[in-house]
Amino acid sequence: MSTKDLDGYKPTADEEFMNELQLAYFRKKLETWKQDIIDGSKTTIGNLQEDTNTLADIVDRASAESDKALELRTRDRQRKLISKIDAAIRRIEDGSYGYCEMTGEPIALGRLEARPTATLSLEAQEAHERNEKTVRDD
Repeated sequence: MSTKDLDGYKPTADEEFMNELQLAYFRKKLETWKQDIIDGSKTTIGNLQEDTNTLADIVDRASAESDKALELRTRDRQRKLISKIDAAIRRIEDGSYGYCEMTGEPIALGRLEARPTATLSLEAQEAHERNEKTVRDD
C-alpha cells in the first residue's frame, strides 16, 4: 500500500479494527513522528557544537549552558520516545498493535490517534495508575 493511499484517510470505528489501512496509517504516523525527532536531534547537535566560550559575558555564557542542558534533557526524553515508537512499529509487524497488553481488548482509535505508542486501553491505564498510586502511598 502506498502512502498516497493514506492521503486524507482517518481511521473510523465503522471499519474493521486494525485492518490493513489502519495499520498502514499508524505505521506512517509513527515513522513520520520518529523522523521528525531525528531531524530535530540534528539541529541539537549543531547547537551543542556552537562554542559558548566566545561569549564574553558570564551571564550570557551561563544562560547558553543552561539552554544546552535543557536541550540535552529534552533529547534524552525523545530518545526514549524513539524506542517506544520502534516498539509500536514492531507491534504493527507482529499483529499486536492496537490491543491492550493487559486485557487484550482493542484500544480506542481516539487514544491511539492521540498517543500512537499506547499499549494499554484507557481503562487499563487508569487502573494501572491507581495501583501505582496505592503502592507509592504505602
